Amino acid sequence: MIRTTLALIALAGVAAASVGLTREPAPPQTTEAAPATAPIPENLRQVLETFRSDFNAAKIRTINETLALTAAEAAKFWTVYQKYETELSAVTDRRIEVLTRFVRLSAEGGLSDDNANDIAEKSLQLAQDRLDLWKKYHKEISAGVSPVRGAQFLQVEHQIALLVDMNIASEMPRVEGTPQPR
Repeated sequence: MIRTTLALIALAGVAAASVGLTREPAPPQTTEAAPATAPIPENLRQVLETFRSDFNAAKIRTINETLALTAAEAAKFWTVYQKYETELSAVTDRRIEVLTRFVRLSAEGGLSDDNANDIAEKSLQLAQDRLDLWKKYHKEISAGVSPVRGAQFLQVEHQIALLVDMNIASEMPRVEGTPQPR
């Protein structure tokens, strides 16, 4: 279990680095102008899809190891879980858009009050959307498989999300900008 969890952490770090969401190290002080935007790989969609496939395979292994479902439970659980993953994927796509926008604006010199507020509101909505999915699918798995399996699903998803979130947060640039007087 620990080995799988560490693999998930490593995958999250690889994904953050390979999709251009990481902050660049501070350049040495020079008089030359810095590039206006952070480099984003041309094959971003392909990189994300490859990461998503590898990440989901690691998640499924972790869930299998943790839940140790019987054949009857697995038949019910994985049907529901596939619906969950489809909905979570849509939330993740929107999150990538928000994070990419934040990184680009940061690389361009900071955020305006309007941009900062918009990104914050969208980030909070994304967190709520993920929480709503957890509630919905905890309820479905609890009713369709068992309350214990529903709680285990919620625990594993939450732990994985925390690891991914911490990894992404550690790679994000600090919020910079000049607040406008009100």
